[in-house]
Amino acid sequence: MGNLLQNKTAIITGGARGIGRAIADEFINEGADIVILDKFFPDDFESWENSKSSEGRKVLSRPLDVTNTKETETVCGELVKELGKIDILVNNAGITRDKLIMRMAEEDWDAVLAVNLKGAFNMMKAVSMVMAKQRNGKIINISSVVGLMGNAGQANYSASKAGLIGLSKSVAKELAGRGVNVNCVAPGFVETEMTAKLTEEQRNMMLSVVPMKRSCQPSEIAGVVAFLASEKANYITGQVIAIDGGMVM
Repeated sequence: MGNLLQNKTAIITGGARGIGRAIADEFINEGADIVILDKFFPDDFESWENSKSSEGRKVLSRPLDVTNTKETETVCGELVKELGKIDILVNNAGITRDKLIMRMAEEDWDAVLAVNLKGAFNMMKAVSMVMAKQRNGKIINISSVVGLMGNAGQANYSASKAGLIGLSKSVAKELAGRGVNVNCVAPGFVETEMTAKLTEEQRNMMLSVVPMKRSCQPSEIAGVVAFLASEKANYITGQVIAIDGGMVM
């Protein structure tokens, strides 16, 4: 157990599984109280939540569709009243609807942009006033290397993740004078439920463009996010850190 985030209060969207849950684990280990916001909670979530609460940290969860602006404002307002402050926001909620652009339906485009980009906007807008009044806060947005380099079959996902980088830089400039830091991490090929479904051929093809010749563990993303959420990163804002084994250099 560390104390990098001792007595900090963090909100993590899409925190019920995968990278989001790894970030939650890391934050709890570093002393933070956390709130997980997600649209769907997997079967093992309740037992995970109970085990973490028994370790002495406050662990809360709320269902939320981040694409719903009014619902996001309401939930965040309730959390501010309940917790008294919001020190950290991690925008991790994201979906994919992969297809080549000539076959991509409008619904596939709209759904991905709504969750990955509008959802982050909704959350940042909802907490920015609180953090500005506190004159302190950390916002970390989970982008992707495909937001930096593009990827065939992922025009919607790449656009949403590139948009998230532009959004982060703009909000970083708006809030810097209030002591609020806004940064992005851009993961590469990460071991999650989604990548576990890849065939051996697909996996080898992806690893062939990674100079380190291995995939990334969710905990390796979580460690960088915890650093950016801590006071050790007080003079870092508007940056994009690629965690990709050298894919994008």
